[in-house]
Amino acid sequence: MTIAPAKLSDPVVGALVSAINAHDKDAFLALLTADATMSDDGSDRDLEQWIDKEIFDSGGHMDVQTESDGGLRLVANFRNDTWGEMRTAWRFVIAPGGGKISRFETGQA
Repeated sequence: MTIAPAKLSDPVVGALVSAINAHDKDAFLALLTADATMSDDGSDRDLEQWIDKEIFDSGGHMDVQTESDGGLRLVANFRNDTWGEMRTAWRFVIAPGGGKISRFETGQA
């Protein structure tokens, strides 16, 4: 059973999942701080290059299966045209003052 992005506990994370699934890079970037960082499978990556390759240039889509930590941790089935579908874990850090994501970490679950 998947959790719809609008039903996720953290509205910023929900909006980010919605942006991924709508293939809306501008909306995705608007939810990040200017200095946001990310990692994939424990290795820090160049955020712009990674999101282009893994999400926006390859038809990325996220079906959230579970959430925890107030919606800041997700387990999702993520798929794209490069790797197919895999079970992934996501962790988000919201910047002080809320409203934007300053870091996200993902990897295989």
